[in-house]
Amino acid sequence: MADKNLWEIYTDEQLNELNSLNEDYKGFLDQGKTERECVTEIIRQAEAAGYRELSSAEKLNTGDKVYAAWMGKSIALFNIGEDDLEKGMNILGAHIDSPRLDLKQNPLYEESGFAYFDTHYYGGIKKYQWVTLPLAIHGVIVRKDGTKVEISIGEKEDDPVFVVTDLLIHLSGKQMEKKAATVVEGENLDILIGSRPLAGAEKDAAAAQILKLLKETYDIEKEDLMSAELEVVPAGKARDCGLDRSMIMGYGQDDRVCSYTSLAAMLEVKDVKRTSCCILVDKEEIGSFGATGMHSRFFENAAADLMDKMGYFSELRLRHALANSTMISSDVGAAFDPMYADVYDKKSSSFFGNGLVIKKHTGSRGKSGSSDANAEYIAKLRKVFDDNKVAFQMTEMGKIDVGGGGTIAYILAQFGMEVIDGGVAVLCMHAPWEVSSKADVYEAYRGYCAFLKDMR
Repeated sequence: MADKNLWEIYTDEQLNELNSLNEDYKGFLDQGKTERECVTEIIRQAEAAGYRELSSAEKLNTGDKVYAAWMGKSIALFNIGEDDLEKGMNILGAHIDSPRLDLKQNPLYEESGFAYFDTHYYGGIKKYQWVTLPLAIHGVIVRKDGTKVEISIGEKEDDPVFVVTDLLIHLSGKQMEKKAATVVEGENLDILIGSRPLAGAEKDAAAAQILKLLKETYDIEKEDLMSAELEVVPAGKARDCGLDRSMIMGYGQDDRVCSYTSLAAMLEVKDVKRTSCCILVDKEEIGSFGATGMHSRFFENAAADLMDKMGYFSELRLRHALANSTMISSDVGAAFDPMYADVYDKKSSSFFGNGLVIKKHTGSRGKSGSSDANAEYIAKLRKVFDDNKVAFQMTEMGKIDVGGGGTIAYILAQFGMEVIDGGVAVLCMHAPWEVSSKADVYEAYRGYCAFLKDMR
């Protein structure tokens, strides 16, 4: 357990390593604002570290490192250890999707001379936080012939940005009387994308101008937007936060802060006794459903392929391998915010600078929806962390009756494996811009390295 703020005890060498890691982390946030972009960047880093695609391997042995990507939006990495795979793996699992606005399948329309893209929000957001922000569009458009166009507009200095408009204060008397949940309605989160009419157009001239630009720039027709995945996210880079530069402010830190530190640990720990695995998945923010969510069979199938290429697959051995595994469900915790202290139980809260956040359970109110880790497993983790001088804090989300949240932990626990939630404390969770402590990012990385290396 951390008994002192970590900034007070780090050596100069540790501070240098901390700063280097966090610079790389900010770069990861900038490169991966969508799950597709995250997987692309993860593959780039994994291949640079000696990993190869699982499907390309005919036979696998101890020391081999492989990855299996699924639909470009989820990925599992494996580092084959000395022990028989049937004895289980050490697994880090995080999610790479984040709350955002998604374009609807027929998004383009015009109203009173303005061109808009119609949106549907993804995940739990406070809708009023998304107005009057500079926004970017990321994603893919797929034509009928299967060719794919990658889109990223709003991140370069000379790019245009987009905006969800809000009512001016001078006319907002009735709006200000509404509850926060309804002060901005979901159907009003459409983004303004243009106002210049196309010369000669007889109808919807502003929308016609947008279609002309899409055709000229991307060779895209209006109908191609039906087969597109376009995500609206805050425009701009992750930045140092605070005069002391002790924090990071950026979009999507839930849960890319844990995805990055899990990946960094996976690539750092070279030789392992027990096979290590890092799962980075899509769809957690909407219940982990769908073909790329944790409820799908992609991870189970990848593990089966791995065992088959090692020469001893059977359904029973696969079941043993999963049941004998141990996992840290790498997801963020709610950092104590003194501006809103009344919703936290301070004795069980997560604090900046106190290290890796370990949560025995998540869920809401009566631990609903939680896997609730066993005491024996927590004792093993304590020893691993203490032996490696990793600072950690045992926490909960907030006061029992106030609310709660969940992770992918319960899904993996269905295999019978030991699972616990462990990640980084974050302020302003699910806001367009979230805040984390550089010290906690570093400590999470150290904790994940220790887990992959020493958990038995």
